[in-house]
Amino acid sequence: MRVTVFGTYDAKAHPRVAIIADGLRAHGHEVQECNAPLGLDTATRVAILAQPWRVPVLLGTLARRWLALARAARRQPRPDLVLVGYLGHFDVRLARRLFRRTPIVLDHLIGASDTARDRQLSGRIRQVLLRAIDSGALRSADLIVVDTEEHLDALPPRHRERAVVVAVGAPRAWFDAAVNVDLGESSGPSPLRVLFFGLYTPLQGAPVIGHALAQLAGAPVEATMVGEGQDGPETRQAAATNPAVRWLDWVAPDELPSLVARHDVCLGIFGTGPKALRVVPNKVFQGAAAGCAIVTSDTPPQRRLLGDAAVFVPPGDPDALAAALLRLAEDRAELHRAREAARSLALGSFAAEQIVTPLIKRLDELPARKRAAT
Repeated sequence: MRVTVFGTYDAKAHPRVAIIADGLRAHGHEVQECNAPLGLDTATRVAILAQPWRVPVLLGTLARRWLALARAARRQPRPDLVLVGYLGHFDVRLARRLFRRTPIVLDHLIGASDTARDRQLSGRIRQVLLRAIDSGALRSADLIVVDTEEHLDALPPRHRERAVVVAVGAPRAWFDAAVNVDLGESSGPSPLRVLFFGLYTPLQGAPVIGHALAQLAGAPVEATMVGEGQDGPETRQAAATNPAVRWLDWVAPDELPSLVARHDVCLGIFGTGPKALRVVPNKVFQGAAAGCAIVTSDTPPQRRLLGDAAVFVPPGDPDALAAALLRLAEDRAELHRAREAARSLALGSFAAEQIVTPLIKRLDELPARKRAAT
C-alpha cells in the first residue's frame, strides 16, 4: 500500500506522525511525505486564540502552505491511503478535497477545544468555535487515530466507531541514545540525576515539580529542567531555594535524546486537570526508551500502559513526588530495577513497528467504512 503522510505538521516538534510513518514502513508499506510545516508551534496557535486580531496571520501562512501542499500532491504518485499528521484540524479538510476517492486517516490525538481548556482559554464563544473545528475535522476523516482509551471515550459518540487507539511510542533516536548508557547498579555517592522537559503547560504540572525540588534542597538529587512556557515562572519561583537545579530554556530536538539518556530519572506529568488524566505524554515513552526510570502521576492511562515499569505518585502532590525521588536517591537497587523495567517495557512495546499494530489491523476495514461514511 502506498501511503501519503500529509499536512503542515512539524515532525521535529511533534514526532508522533513520524513514528506512525516509520511503523507503516516497518510493516512493508510504501510511505511518501507531502509536508509543508506551518512554522507555528502549539503555544503560538493557542496564543492566537486569545488574540483574535492575529487570526489573519495564521490564515495567510496556512494558505501559502496549502498551496505548496497542493502542488506537491499533484507531482506525487496517487496514494492508496492519506495520513494527516497531528494538529491537522484544517489540513484534513484540504486532504479531503485533494484526495476525494482515497481513504483518509486523521491523527487527531487531542481536540482543539480540549487544548484551549487546558491552557485556560475557555470562553463560551471560543469553545463553540473550537468544537466546530474539531467536529469538521472528525467528519472529514475515514479513520480517526487517538492515543488513549480515555481520548477515544471523549470523542463524540457518532465518531467512536471510526476511531482506533495507537499509543504515542518513541522514535528510534531515543532507543539509540540508551545504547551507550550503563544501567548497571551504582553504589557510589553520586547524586540522583533527574530531568524534566516540556512546554510547562498546566497538563504537565511543572509547578508541582518545582515545589518538590524545593523540599529536596540539600538532598543527593540534581535536577535539570528543560523548556519554558506558561507555568515556567511559577515553577522557577517554587524551586528557587534549591541550588542543585539547572534550567535550560531550549535543547535542539536532535540533542534531547542523549541529554535525557545521561540522567537516571525522567519525570512525566503531574497536572490535575481533565486532560492530564487522559493522556500518556511523549516524555514517558521517550524517557523509558532512553533508559531512564519513569516517575509520573498515577492516572488510569499511565497505570494501564506502564504497570510496574514506573514509579507513580498522586497527581498534583509535590510531597509524594519529593519522597519518591528521595527514595530512589537513597536506594540504588530500587533505581536500577526501575530503570531496567522501563527500558524493557520500551523495547517490547514502544517502538514504531509495535505501536502501529492496531492501526494496521483497521486499515483492511477502511474501504467498507469509507462507503458507509460517504
